[in-house]
Amino acid sequence: MAEDLKEAKVPVYIAADNITSPLGLTSSKNFEALKQGRSGIATHNDPALSAEPVTASLFAEDDQLFQQESQYTRFEQLLIASIKEAITQIDFDTTSENTILILSSTKGNIYLLETEQYNDELAKRIALHTSAKLIQQYFGFKHQPVIISNACISGVSALLTGTRLIRTGQYENAVVVGADVISKFIVTGFQSFKALSAGPCKPFDRDRDGLNLGEGAATVILSSADKFKNKIKVAGGAVSDDANHISGPSRTGEELGTAIKNALIEADLTPQDVGLISAHGTATPYNDEMEAKAITYAGLANAPLNSLKGYYGHTLGAAGLIESVITLWSVKESLIIPTLGFNELGTTPVEVNTSLKQSAIDHAVKTASGFGGCNAAIVFSK
Repeated sequence: MAEDLKEAKVPVYIAADNITSPLGLTSSKNFEALKQGRSGIATHNDPALSAEPVTASLFAEDDQLFQQESQYTRFEQLLIASIKEAITQIDFDTTSENTILILSSTKGNIYLLETEQYNDELAKRIALHTSAKLIQQYFGFKHQPVIISNACISGVSALLTGTRLIRTGQYENAVVVGADVISKFIVTGFQSFKALSAGPCKPFDRDRDGLNLGEGAATVILSSADKFKNKIKVAGGAVSDDANHISGPSRTGEELGTAIKNALIEADLTPQDVGLISAHGTATPYNDEMEAKAITYAGLANAPLNSLKGYYGHTLGAAGLIESVITLWSVKESLIIPTLGFNELGTTPVEVNTSLKQSAIDHAVKTASGFGGCNAAIVFSK
């Protein structure tokens, strides 16, 4: 199996990227905000979201971002804005036969159920394939889009799907975009699990007591074109499922640990090669402990680790993409972002980064886990 994972493969480069979040509308502005220690998380008293205060990272209702393409929903406007910004960075033709669109989300337009009369028309409108078709038409993509909706590993899974489609020779380029917006539907769901923290979240901390939600979008343009060969590349990746519980993660972490191990095998790397782990790090008691065990199982207990949930909250289907982009920038800038909210380790020992730290990073691992026991890991290399 190890030899299969390391077989010769087409290189896949990160040609361009974007983050559209409450912290900024470009990747550079987001990375600068994190360097300054700024967070998008605040307490919101909005009856449309919840009868009680909600601590989350949200766009302002009157944000100009949502005034530009008013015929589309907020979810679709986020997708459009993120793709638009990413494609301005390079000479890129979205109408090429060699390009595929991949859309990642967990909830899409589900929030329309809160304000609209349910009927056949609304059922079609909230379907992810409807949004994907609209985005395809907006940018002129030739092929039917691919939709990845696999709980909170959706963003990382979408990147791996794009990578594999390019490696098989089906496409030269993949535009991978993900987004989610926060609504009462989502808030009440997490409240029912008692998974939300009343204050800013504390990933991997002894006193962690739940997650914060967040909204945003991100785009990563993947390409095998030689003109991008000096860019960071996707070196490997893997997914797994622990089949433990519909909402509770594995108690051993072996399944996520196996995904990490297989990602490193595909990248032809050892644990000692990894200069940064961008963890899922939701700040819930069970997830963080499972992830710490998985990282230890994969031999990475001594690798510098951070969680970005203290800046963005949990952005659901966009999380894997937003956090991957920050990871890419960390590799490019040789800079590890601190884990906001962390004070004292409260999990199986891992090396949680607590300060803005200069460090040469040749290879970084991004992990993700989600409901249903799904897990994913992806490796980025210079």
